[in-house]
Amino acid sequence: MSTVNFSVPEEIKEAFNAAFAGQNKSAVIAELMREAVQRAHARQQHVSAIDRILARRAAAPHITEAQFQSARKNATCTAVTGLVRLAR
Repeated sequence: MSTVNFSVPEEIKEAFNAAFAGQNKSAVIAELMREAVQRAHARQQHVSAIDRILARRAAAPHITEAQFQSARKNATCTAVTGLVRLAR
């Protein structure tokens, strides 16, 4: 096991001791640190995913609103036609 030393405001220390009275403080802090590492990792994954989405969006062809609506209409018509065929 490693030892970690850090300073916290007195009111945080008192609140921590009150909240976790009767518990192994080292185990509690280790679990809190583990959760913080997991949150930081997940946050980085989210940031990376957003960056990839934005990069793809920047590289995507630019279309007009009319082109978008036409593509949407065609996709809807194609989906409905496919469902009609399946129903037969």
